[in-house]
Amino acid sequence: MRPILLLAVAFFVYNAVSSLCILAFGMTPEAAENYAFVAMMISVILAFTRMRRNQRKQQQPPG
Repeated sequence: MRPILLLAVAFFVYNAVSSLCILAFGMTPEAAENYAFVAMMISVILAFTRMRRNQRKQQQPPG
């Protein structure tokens, strides 16, 4: 489930940012793809670290 969620986050962020850059800011598609790639990488890293943090909290024994 987690890998599919990471792929979904990456896909959504890439498409949203590239569309926003092209439509709202009037960028060329090549420049918009560069910004979208950076945003995608940042969002996937954040999502992965949050999932790992929650997974560690569940594995720690109480005490």
